Amino acid sequence: MAFERINILGVNIDSLTMQQAVEKCEDLISERIPSMVATANAEMIMRATKDSELRSILNRSALVVPDGAGTVWAAHHLGCKMPERVAGYDLAQEILKLAPSKNQRIYFFGGAPEVAEKARLKAESVYPGIQIVGTRNGFFKPEDESKIVSEIRKSKPDVLFVALGVPKQEKFIAHHLKQLKVPLCIGVGGTFDVMAGVMKRAPEWMQKAKLEWLFRGMMQPTRAGRLMALPKFVWKVYTQSKN
Repeated sequence: MAFERINILGVNIDSLTMQQAVEKCEDLISERIPSMVATANAEMIMRATKDSELRSILNRSALVVPDGAGTVWAAHHLGCKMPERVAGYDLAQEILKLAPSKNQRIYFFGGAPEVAEKARLKAESVYPGIQIVGTRNGFFKPEDESKIVSEIRKSKPDVLFVALGVPKQEKFIAHHLKQLKVPLCIGVGGTFDVMAGVMKRAPEWMQKAKLEWLFRGMMQPTRAGRLMALPKFVWKVYTQSKN
């Protein structure tokens, strides 16, 4: 299943719907070849313009979904079709929802201490029969990585959710993809925090109004500086469209 890839500031984003993204993820799991899925919002794309390693990782990924209204807007501004936003949190929930019926094994890696475990309990209550075969928090030293990879591999998950933040989660997956031997690895940012109840998600009306970025800024004042990436993103996209 191949999709049109749209170049936004040097990052190739797949043009697809949520349903198509879920189907592609299920195909990757079935193929049993270690693969990476990335969820690209405006902030990630802006970071990739200055981080060539991250940009290369994204462009080598099996799937890069448009996670954010800004990404969809940019595609449309560049004259390309992008049917809808594919939010990373929602994509993760769709994968979890299907896992019990497909007997798929899941591993949660990342987040603050106890957050991944609380997310596991939430998943088990919402998706009866789900197999969360391991959890680990996101606090570790570089010398711990080989042990973490070994622990994940021994659990034999079909899906690995990594919540270390951008770009740490993408770089961890890319660096260890072959050793992990997990069919589907996906960076999920703050997904565990929301599932664990540590962080609220924007109300549905704000999501529909494409204001989820503003809600995150209100809930996490420390993100204010990072939100400045949005006007810079808009300006760069305007510049790209003129070239």
